[in-house]
Amino acid sequence: MFFLLQNREFLRLRNIAVAVMAMGVIVSCSSLWKERVDDQPLARVGDVYLYKKDISPLLGKGISKEDSTSLVVNYINNWASKQLLLAKAKINLPEEKLAEFNALVSDYRTDLYTRAYAEALVGQGSDSVVTEAQLQSFYEQEKENFKLKEKLVKLRFIELPVQFMDKGTVIEKMKRFDDEDVSYLDSIGVQFKKLNFNDSIWIGMSRVLEEIPPLTLENEDRYLKKSQFFELEDSLGVYLGKIIDVREVNDIAPLSFIEPTIQQVLLSRRKLNYMRRLETEIIDEATRENEFEVYTYDEEN
Repeated sequence: MFFLLQNREFLRLRNIAVAVMAMGVIVSCSSLWKERVDDQPLARVGDVYLYKKDISPLLGKGISKEDSTSLVVNYINNWASKQLLLAKAKINLPEEKLAEFNALVSDYRTDLYTRAYAEALVGQGSDSVVTEAQLQSFYEQEKENFKLKEKLVKLRFIELPVQFMDKGTVIEKMKRFDDEDVSYLDSIGVQFKKLNFNDSIWIGMSRVLEEIPPLTLENEDRYLKKSQFFELEDSLGVYLGKIIDVREVNDIAPLSFIEPTIQQVLLSRRKLNYMRRLETEIIDEATRENEFEVYTYDEEN
């Protein structure tokens, strides 16, 4: 019965809201958004009003009259339904549940304000530079926590079209890879489907398998060995690779591979320590200024 009454009242008030729009917006939509009083109400549910200034940001330049009318009507209907449901909830929910929700809302508002302010202070007062020495020191101390969960490789790699004419020359220069070879391969790179000449970075096995479809978990041990050159082919292309180095699962991750992670950990710890100091300083200052005190009472009283 409650929901039946709620639906009837909702429909009645929604129709009122639409009627307000019909009189105040649809008839003169183009004039509504001209320079007028910002606190002009567009709709009301109980003692709560929706004002023109609440909707103005939704209507950007270039929006058509039809689109703006539809947007405003939809916004008012959504706003009205929320206000009606909120009003019904306040009437029909138990007092203890309302008190619980009010406490949650209050805590959330406090958290939003304090977190934003604290993060601003941390951003101004916390050092955001992590040196190489700090990275290296943390890495040496925590090495055992950085064991690899997947194989890593360093490799140079080229994917050729299946009908590429001078594959032998490319293979020769990929294997030798001196300055002249690199210059030559760069000069014809537009003929390759894919290439990676940066063989100083570590690449995860999942990415390698993604880029080289003929490589699989079943055959990777055969091809991905240190100093090995491989040539694979499928219907899509010819895949040439030279393996520079390999790290196996459960090996200690190279510093260069996990450096971004270490940097983030160090910065997070630094911010946390700064926040703790900040909280202590705020309380100490408030105590000195007699703005904060804790009352104690005898248990007998």
